[in-house]
Amino acid sequence: MKTILAPVDFSSATEAVVEEAANLARAMEGKVVLLTVLQPPAITNEYSALVDNLAEIMAAGEKNAARRLAELESTLKAAQVPAETMQLNGPPIRLIVEQAKDLGAHYIVMGSHGHTALYDLLVGSTTHGVLMRAGCPVVITPGPKAVVKGAGK
Repeated sequence: MKTILAPVDFSSATEAVVEEAANLARAMEGKVVLLTVLQPPAITNEYSALVDNLAEIMAAGEKNAARRLAELESTLKAAQVPAETMQLNGPPIRLIVEQAKDLGAHYIVMGSHGHTALYDLLVGSTTHGVLMRAGCPVVITPGPKAVVKGAGK
C-alpha cells in the first residue's frame, strides 16, 4: 500500500492538503498519514512569566491538535480513504522529512500559504525546507484564493 504523508497545521490550507492527499490515496490505492508538528513557543526574558505555564500551554495545544487530527481522520475514513494520524513536537522541517523516510512515504502533500518572498526569506518556509530535503516527490497545494470584491463582473 502506498503512503501519502500529509503534514497539516490547521491553517486555511489544511482542507486543500487533505483533499489532495485523499485524491492521491484513492488513485494509488494508498493510505494517508496526517501529521502535525507542534513547536514549543519561543520564550524570551521579557516573557519569562510564561515559562511557568509552558507545560500547561503545550498540553492544551497537544490536546487541541489531537482533537483536530481525529476529526480529519474521521472525515477521510468516512470517504473510504484509509488514514492514520501522528503528532510530534519539535522542528517541523526535520521531523516531516524524517517521518517521510521512516514511513517509506511515496509522496508528501503540503500546503502553500502564499507568503511573500520577503516573508519566506525572513521567517522561512516549512514547505520550501521540506521540498529541498525530501527523498520523495512533494505535492504542493495552493492555499485558498483571496476573494477580491468586484472581481468577475
